[in-house]
Amino acid sequence: MEELLRLLAEDAPGSELARAAGSNQAARDLALRIRAGMDASKKRETELSALVDVARELASARDPGSVLDTIVHRARTLIGTDVAYLTLYDAARGDTFMRATDGSVSAAFQQLRLPLGAGLGGLVAETHKPYWTADYPADHRFKHISTIDNAVGEEGLVAICGTPLIVDGAFVGVLFASNRTRRPFSREEVSLLGSLAALAAVTIVQVRGAAETAAALEQLSAAHAGAEHAAAAHDRFAEIVLSGGDVDAIAAALAELLDVWVILVDATGNELVRAGGVNPQAGQGGKPSSGPPGRLVPWAASPASGRLTRVADCWVVAATAKGERLGALVIGGVDELSGADQRIVERAAVVTALVLLFRRQAAEQSQRAQADILADALSGTTDPRALADRFRLLGKQMPKQVIVAVCRGDHTGVLARLSAPLEDRLALVGPYAGDLVLLIADSDPVRVAGELREVARRTGVTIAVTGPATWGSEVIAVYREAARLVATMLRLGRTRQAATRDDLGLAGLVGATETDVAAHVSHVLGAVIQYDEQRGTDLIGTLRAYFAAGQSPTRAAEALHVHPNTVQQRLDRITVLLGEGWLEPERTLNVQVALQLQATLPDSS
Repeated sequence: MEELLRLLAEDAPGSELARAAGSNQAARDLALRIRAGMDASKKRETELSALVDVARELASARDPGSVLDTIVHRARTLIGTDVAYLTLYDAARGDTFMRATDGSVSAAFQQLRLPLGAGLGGLVAETHKPYWTADYPADHRFKHISTIDNAVGEEGLVAICGTPLIVDGAFVGVLFASNRTRRPFSREEVSLLGSLAALAAVTIVQVRGAAETAAALEQLSAAHAGAEHAAAAHDRFAEIVLSGGDVDAIAAALAELLDVWVILVDATGNELVRAGGVNPQAGQGGKPSSGPPGRLVPWAASPASGRLTRVADCWVVAATAKGERLGALVIGGVDELSGADQRIVERAAVVTALVLLFRRQAAEQSQRAQADILADALSGTTDPRALADRFRLLGKQMPKQVIVAVCRGDHTGVLARLSAPLEDRLALVGPYAGDLVLLIADSDPVRVAGELREVARRTGVTIAVTGPATWGSEVIAVYREAARLVATMLRLGRTRQAATRDDLGLAGLVGATETDVAAHVSHVLGAVIQYDEQRGTDLIGTLRAYFAAGQSPTRAAEALHVHPNTVQQRLDRITVLLGEGWLEPERTLNVQVALQLQATLPDSS
């Protein structure tokens, strides 16, 4: 057995393991299973590392052609096939066309178009689901047509695997890996190709979006090439977009270029950004204006076509992308705008709409990715090292430990109510088991609960806060404790609150996986204990005598050999320290339990 363990540690091949096991069939089978598991783990680690490299390479690409070439080359390398290729969806013709290949030698194959439903690729495009076959020519699951079969035959392809490229529910194309000999595709290989396709789809859409932005800015430059301020606008907007600037920078640049004030409102009329030195409440020369900011501006009067419209003393233009009105730019502080200036405002609205669209898509993609990582972390299906790689793909660093907050109820407005400091510390957030779960890079659950109390009150959710925990089994256990704690809060009627287990007193201790007695005592009685230590008093002793006397100040005074008024004065001081309501039944029970626990601590007197 020691020889087998040594060989496993040295990564010996299966034949040596079998030889070392000798006639011990059970030991040999166990060693081979362990070796197979180690090989599978190494393979998965290699694949994840490759996906990280692919994501990094795609993120640095700016030319659509180079992006597609990178995708098919990586697919061929990672899956280990003879050929890889990618088709893109043509909405006008309702089919897909060959866009990029790697390893292909047939000109007819490279010019192939695939109608929806025809062949393996057409079926993937029609159903948006992956399909694969070890022998395509002999597989009758697919609709064989001569144009496709002839091109596939000329290329010599036999085994084919195809998976769809989908972003935000929109079909983009199909990514294929193919072999010229019969070959079965494992589910792990299909999943790996799907992961690559997901990265590819997002990158394609982003590159297309960048091209659309560049095209919009080019139109802006061409339309106003003769005007010096239009050229300045083009340069300014281009610099803002290419440097990753947001809508506030676009609004500020527009206000400076035209010497106006600018307000950007969202799709419901709420003010997002304000720029310009002139007060929006005043018109030209400081005269009162009928165009105040925010909802009161009739921004909806602007045409969805994106043309600038005069509304009272303001100019309004819709920021529209993909036929959706994302908001509007409201311009004021000027009586008239020249034709050239109007075109600048309209182009600024186009750029603003694109930036708003990209920001929303990026946020949605990040939220989905976070939700996936969160689900894997809380279910224990992913190794913490793999989680760190996925954090890096999101542009984040995985914290060493986190606080877990489980929000139960209608949590649609929770994220919008988070304070900036707390939002900055969010490691992961997403729905899980019907709740909204926040993983916060922090080590103090009391501080986090305090920051979430106003959120709970404003949104109506009930929030349980536990931790801290490191990744792996510990964070799973802390999450389960938080789920039990939030259920206990609801049963106790502690709704619209954010609480730790110590805030629930005895009820919180019962549901805890482990208890820090000293921390709990400090949470309940800390103010009284500190008062005694600083002033040399014995309010804790008074509390013990008070409860031992059945909460009778008179009998407690007899036990303490003091006047009843002295006991009452001490109880009044305790009320100041613990807060009003500490004598209510639930609080009283918690205080008595804390007194009993405090007596068990090594340094208690």
